[in-house]
Amino acid sequence: QVQLVESGGGSVQAGGSLRLSCAITIYPTRKFTMGWFRQAPGKEREGVAHLDSDGSTDYAESVKGRFTITRDKVKNILYLQMNNLKPEDTAMYYCAGDTGIVTIATMKHLGLSAVDFESRGQGTQVTVSS
Repeated sequence: QVQLVESGGGSVQAGGSLRLSCAITIYPTRKFTMGWFRQAPGKEREGVAHLDSDGSTDYAESVKGRFTITRDKVKNILYLQMNNLKPEDTAMYYCAGDTGIVTIATMKHLGLSAVDFESRGQGTQVTVSS
C-alpha cells in the first residue's frame, strides 16, 4: 500500500520559486519509482519529474534546469523544488508512485510516466502570475 499527501502549493509571480512536498507512506517497504505530474485546465496531464530508489532522475524538457526532484529517505518525503517559475507552470501538481516500476529505465522502456503510476495524492495547486 502506498499513501501520498502533497503540500506546498501556492501562488507566486513569474521568476519565483516554490517547493512541493509529498509525505510517503509505504507498507511493506520496497523499491519503487516516484514522480510528479501536473494538469492544467484544458491541457493533458504531463509527467514532469521522476526519481527511482537508486537515485536516478528524469525530467520533462519543459522543466529541465528549473525543477529538481529529491527525496529525504529518513523523513520519507518527496520534494519538488521549482525555480524560475513561468505562467505556463500553473497547474494542479500531483505526487505519484508505482511499486511495479522499480527503475526509471524500466519506466522509460515501457513508455510511462508519473501520469500512469498506480498511486497518487490529492494534488496541490500552483499558480504563477506574470
